[in-house]
Amino acid sequence: MGFWDSLTGRRQEKAADLDSLFLVPSAAITLQTAIGLTPTGSGSVCYRAAGGAAFHQLQTEVVALLDDDDDSPDVAVTTDSFGFTWLTVTGEPDDTAGLCTDLHAVNTTLEAQGFGSGLLCSLVPFADPSGRRVGLVYLYKQGTFYPFAPTGPQQRDNLLEIQVRDTIAGELPVEKDLSRWLAVWDAPGL
Repeated sequence: MGFWDSLTGRRQEKAADLDSLFLVPSAAITLQTAIGLTPTGSGSVCYRAAGGAAFHQLQTEVVALLDDDDDSPDVAVTTDSFGFTWLTVTGEPDDTAGLCTDLHAVNTTLEAQGFGSGLLCSLVPFADPSGRRVGLVYLYKQGTFYPFAPTGPQQRDNLLEIQVRDTIAGELPVEKDLSRWLAVWDAPGL
């Protein structure tokens, strides 16, 4: 931050490091061995859909790219109650690397076509045999991850979230500001 920026109260936004998504497969192994959480095989990208034909065409092309053959994962586009769009990819639970590659492709395509300002987060859900679920949420504008563990309508398991944070802190850039650990209620896969 320069002197003029500090006087005027402006700050430079931290650039997203989408390559951090490629760290998730290693963190997935750690989560499985340390606390019994395994990937569910799904993942999603949340964004504010832009109006107009150009964005609609781009979204259609992204879905077609991900769903180009019989062996490709299932792709779905939904809108949540807040008006945000979720593009969800569902594949094999043991192919976290392929899932993260697909999520990276969605993010970079939207960013490259000028829609980066609408990207909000990416989500990779995990579950354990007892039914607990937690999602690793990648905040696009911060370039960091945080865990979100819903337990019911408008309830979350803060203890599990802290446990996951402590388990993956050495492998992923974790969001330190807890006020940014936003609830993503009704996110696909959770």
